[in-house]
Amino acid sequence: MGVRENLQLVREKVRSAAVRSGRDLEKIKIIAVTKKVEIARMQEVIRQGIVDLGENRVQELTEKRPALPTGLHWHMIGHLQTNKVKYVVGLVDLIHSLDSWGLAEEIHRQAVKLDLVAKVLVQVNISGEKTKYGLAQSDLADFLIALRDLPHISVQGLMTVAPYVENPEEVRPYFRELRLLAARHNLEHLSMGMTNDFEVAVEEGADLLRLGTAIFGPREN
Repeated sequence: MGVRENLQLVREKVRSAAVRSGRDLEKIKIIAVTKKVEIARMQEVIRQGIVDLGENRVQELTEKRPALPTGLHWHMIGHLQTNKVKYVVGLVDLIHSLDSWGLAEEIHRQAVKLDLVAKVLVQVNISGEKTKYGLAQSDLADFLIALRDLPHISVQGLMTVAPYVENPEEVRPYFRELRLLAARHNLEHLSMGMTNDFEVAVEEGADLLRLGTAIFGPREN
């Protein structure tokens, strides 16, 4: 199937998951993850009404953004190195992957330079996997308190990457835990759910879905 057909299927699955869980569909946003996706197919997804695009890599973000229409909402969803922050702040609407104090300080420094407030999500390693980025749950409260001293950063919510499993039900507890953490700290947005588990993520409260393969099909890593 092509992008249009894939997106129709994704939207139907999101709608069904929202109905099952009593969610407001209007509050759930599909972010098309465009890692290694060429401009032509990105334009196709935009024609289908998607205005939120997510990039994993800073270089792809800076190369693609000028070639696409204005008015899109760009999301930095991949791990962000401090030396790349200057290329991202001011270009993206939301950074999903704040995972260290050093990164927070650099985001703040660049935001001060541009006289803006950078919107971020704090990435939490709910599963505790050593291969995953993100803060430990036990560090989150102190981290959020410390961020109050950085007025040019606005924490919008939390993000996590669940373990890849064959049965999406196995990751439900991780998504539920992130939702409870966000509620505990009065945070609005939850970025969780990818191609293999987004229906469960919707049922557990996700409002930012990061979908690549589900929309564009398999790609090279």
